[in-house]
Amino acid sequence: MRDKIIQSIEENREAFYQISQYIGNNPELGNEEFKACQALTEELVKHGFTVKTGVVDQPTAFEAFYDSGKPGPHIGYMSEYDALPEVGHACGHNLIGTMGIAAGIALSKVIGKTGGAIYVYGTPAEETRGAKVTMAEEGVFDHLDVAIMAHPSSSYVKSGSSLAMDAIQFEFRGKSAHAAAAPQEGINALDAVIQTFNGINALRQHVTSDVRIHGVIPEGGKAANVVPDYAVAQFYVRANKRSELNGVVKKVKGCAEGAAMATGAKLTISNYEFSYDDMITNEALSKRFTHNLMELGVAVEDIGEKSGGGSLDMGNVSQRVPSIHPFIKISQTPIVAHTHEFREAALSEGGFEGMILAAKTMALTGYDVLTDSTLLEDIKKEFKDNK
Repeated sequence: MRDKIIQSIEENREAFYQISQYIGNNPELGNEEFKACQALTEELVKHGFTVKTGVVDQPTAFEAFYDSGKPGPHIGYMSEYDALPEVGHACGHNLIGTMGIAAGIALSKVIGKTGGAIYVYGTPAEETRGAKVTMAEEGVFDHLDVAIMAHPSSSYVKSGSSLAMDAIQFEFRGKSAHAAAAPQEGINALDAVIQTFNGINALRQHVTSDVRIHGVIPEGGKAANVVPDYAVAQFYVRANKRSELNGVVKKVKGCAEGAAMATGAKLTISNYEFSYDDMITNEALSKRFTHNLMELGVAVEDIGEKSGGGSLDMGNVSQRVPSIHPFIKISQTPIVAHTHEFREAALSEGGFEGMILAAKTMALTGYDVLTDSTLLEDIKKEFKDNK
């Protein structure tokens, strides 16, 4: 059975290469990934999957499933395929999207024997307003026994944690005036933004070391001789856990509220992107993924532990079902995500080989969940204990 899974991926290698190259060379921003969505779903349909698009009212989101008709676990694979502005697929989502369908298709070739069902989810806009957030909130993943995805990197890294994150926008409205002739008539919205930054900088002394607060001023006025009547600050606020982050966010908002009071500007607070929860790796599932990776030829000493990092909408999935998000090597030299170098690696032969290895490992791990009842019990017990 395991050989049949690997054989399936090898037999379809050329199709997967063409899809990953097509997506990589036709980058589409979040919620605009119509070409990528079509390419991925058409391949799934060819292999007998039933596909539903427009999931959670997002036109480029999809759910594809292959049901054995027999009882058994539900295995979920996540596909991402949005690009970044200017640098395209510099996070390797052309590979993530393709490896998700490749794993699902390979596992479908044996599910008639094992029972259960396979689901592949197309999850748009991971870089901004990640669809996994809405999908998780609406219970789309709740039926799954496990959720699996892998991310390109310059090294092999076990699934770990990620930071919970809120994207907060502060809009200040003041009153314009001539900055030299009648400054007393104005209320300076930019001053309120600057005071917000100063307050947050003072706050940094009183937060734990895992907290990250970083922001920009996308709107601060148009001319130096006019008191700005409108200014905007946007911040990412992150912490190890959602429970900890909520307290920090309250303090950050307090800094903006104090700045509004001090300057007389009116303040509007909103979230300009979705909030991401922290990633909870299911260690039982992660250990099996790592075992399969080594069975496919990766040395144990080459697999690192994750430390630090950013925020993932996969974190929201991990709060609902047992999940993993390991990293797969696609480059022989160190590369940093969201750069031109990473984009080129994601389009290279080495990047594709890394994707094929990831798909095989994901499919074999899904097979183990389908066939090893003790593993499934361990996964579920750990998830319940963590919750």
